[in-house]
Amino acid sequence: MSKRDYYEVLGVDKNATKDEMKKAYRKLAIKFHPDKNPDDKDAEEKFKEAAEAYEVLSNDDKRARYDRYGHQGLGGGFGGGSGGMNMDDIFSRFGDMFGDFGGGGGSPFDSFFGGGGGRRSRTTKGSNLRLKVKLNLSEIANGVTKKIKLKKMVSCGTCGGNGAANASAVHTCGTCAGSGQVRRVTNTILGQMATASTCPECQGLGKVIKDKCRTCHGDGRVQGEEVVEIQIPAGVRDGVELSVSGKGNAAPRGGINGDLRVIIEEEEHETLTRDGNNVMYDLHVSFADAALGTDVDVPTIDGKARISIPAGTQGGKIFRLKHKGIPDLNGYSKGDQLIHVNIWVPKKLNSEEKKLIEKLRGSTNMTPDPDKHEKSFFDKVKEMFS
Repeated sequence: MSKRDYYEVLGVDKNATKDEMKKAYRKLAIKFHPDKNPDDKDAEEKFKEAAEAYEVLSNDDKRARYDRYGHQGLGGGFGGGSGGMNMDDIFSRFGDMFGDFGGGGGSPFDSFFGGGGGRRSRTTKGSNLRLKVKLNLSEIANGVTKKIKLKKMVSCGTCGGNGAANASAVHTCGTCAGSGQVRRVTNTILGQMATASTCPECQGLGKVIKDKCRTCHGDGRVQGEEVVEIQIPAGVRDGVELSVSGKGNAAPRGGINGDLRVIIEEEEHETLTRDGNNVMYDLHVSFADAALGTDVDVPTIDGKARISIPAGTQGGKIFRLKHKGIPDLNGYSKGDQLIHVNIWVPKKLNSEEKKLIEKLRGSTNMTPDPDKHEKSFFDKVKEMFS
């Protein structure tokens, strides 16, 4: 099933400000929150869908790519969302925007629903990784899957990522009673004011470790390697940044993995030049071939194509191979290959060649006589980009 438009999901227009999107997302999150809709799969999916939409549209870079290229601008599996974000991920990223309104001292959502949803301690997130990936023109035009070995922080295999030597070494924090937050009540002239802050004992995790894992020394992660499969959609360009959710560094003590930021670098092609979604090629033909006509093979992104050069072809003529260029990242259209004809004039001639050309010099057909309807160079350039 195709994804819904993110602006439609949040119920805002494309010119909505960040504050308007935040308010819209907050309203939906409260409406479809799992604590308010227990065992309701439809509400849970809408909760995740709203988080996915807000995660993209609240980020200036992702929003710009989405506005230009649609869902495919985020790539297959890129950009986070219901396909890659679990509940802890959503609460970790966006829970703080709801503030604390009193209640059970757990999740910021609990106060909205009477504190009945159970307590959620803070979930840490690992740092993001950045990676440059070089692509040739064929890979850009067709899309490609890359398998890359990354050196990164991975979950400790000895303790399973919780940082403890054994299961009995993990205890509920006595300072915050497992909530990850401590509440303070202050008397003011306006009455009592309650504030909440991260627990200093457990750093918001809600758990403390009495006996640390000997392998990771209580961190829950170690230096390691992982082979990551990156699906890069067709139509990307130099400098585009894609995000693979959850493939960054592991977080301390069983938190959420960071993301992998993939930056595209285009490799220069030997003979073809990219111009937007079009591909340009300079074809050099001899005077004889231009005058008499010929068939030639020209390189394309995926091989070669044979084109006919009609007799009397002029220098500057542009031939167009439809749909032989780069597809749009949104998949709606595809560029062309433009072939620019250059008449090759030899720089050196032997005596016999000079005699032949001298005989032709005086011919009426050798005198330049451009057709009034022949397009100028500037008209051809305009046509190329129209």
